[in-house]
Amino acid sequence: MVKRNTVEIVTEDELRSLFISGKRLKGYIGFEPSGIFHIGWLIWGYKFKDLVDVGVEMILYAATWHAWINDKLGGRMDLIKAAAKHVVKVLESIGVNMSRVKVVYAEELVDRISYWEKILRVAKNISLSRVKRALTIMGRKADEAELDFSKLIYPLMQIVDIFEMDLDIALGGIDQRKAHMLARDVAEKLGFKKPVAIHTPLLPSLKGVSRMAFEGMEIDEVVSEIKMSKSKPDEALFIVDDDDSIKKKIRNAYCPPKEIENNPILSIVKYIIFGQGGRRFTIDRKPVYGGPIDIYSYDELEALYREGKLHPLDLKNAVADELIKIVKPIREALYSEKSLWIELEEIEKSVTR
Repeated sequence: MVKRNTVEIVTEDELRSLFISGKRLKGYIGFEPSGIFHIGWLIWGYKFKDLVDVGVEMILYAATWHAWINDKLGGRMDLIKAAAKHVVKVLESIGVNMSRVKVVYAEELVDRISYWEKILRVAKNISLSRVKRALTIMGRKADEAELDFSKLIYPLMQIVDIFEMDLDIALGGIDQRKAHMLARDVAEKLGFKKPVAIHTPLLPSLKGVSRMAFEGMEIDEVVSEIKMSKSKPDEALFIVDDDDSIKKKIRNAYCPPKEIENNPILSIVKYIIFGQGGRRFTIDRKPVYGGPIDIYSYDELEALYREGKLHPLDLKNAVADELIKIVKPIREALYSEKSLWIELEEIEKSVTR
């Protein structure tokens, strides 16, 4: 269950040893409250649930100050905090037992002298060039460090978040790899606990893009460039999208026949529809095109698509219908209170990047 839908675990042997030890394990995921929850975040949401379900004491870390540094939501801390509450509500809606989760806001850590002491100690053990290379964790390029000095503090904060909370496990998308690897390297030098890193895949933008355009780049840099993003609403699917919007966006998405790599529709099937294990996925086709077909695994679907036995339009229609079923109860929970949907509308209008 823990390995399901992960890109890598650094390292699997260390994680296995942690579970065998029988000690109470602490893990976390940190997120920037930066807008409306899009379906790509369901990937880490499901993995967060897996870890809670196997008994890891998980912390949901709302990186509010990090979002402010990264110029999210116009730098309005009130909206950043509202966006954090929105994420908690979504996780509740997908079945995460929040009574077993500790929600921590960045304010709780940055108020501590020990936090800033650790930042200085970490800074003394990392080169400036390596910090700049780590800016991909915040969706930026190394040359954007010149925008303002706070951008260079961000990677140090993310590393120290892990040390300050004394974590065994750091969960994140593969775009967070550089921060987690830095944390592991620095931990050994400074005598902090070295975290096991669990990295999940990122859902690509609905427009699709050839990986040829990013030859020579590291994997975390590539996925950071092609991932689904809140700041490009036409290329992303949001938890609050209505049925018609979902159908329209899926219909217009990149999904070339027989092509598997960087196909956003297939990624949705793999990581969202089959994201929590085996199930039945029905593709309803007209009799002239072979009639309805029931699929029970992603591998089965991929084989059919690669061989040209499944038309892109039939796949898109089925994916849209299934996503509507997944999103509808979450959307209804979010709009169950007037105060919540007023906040959501304000957040949606304020997304900056």
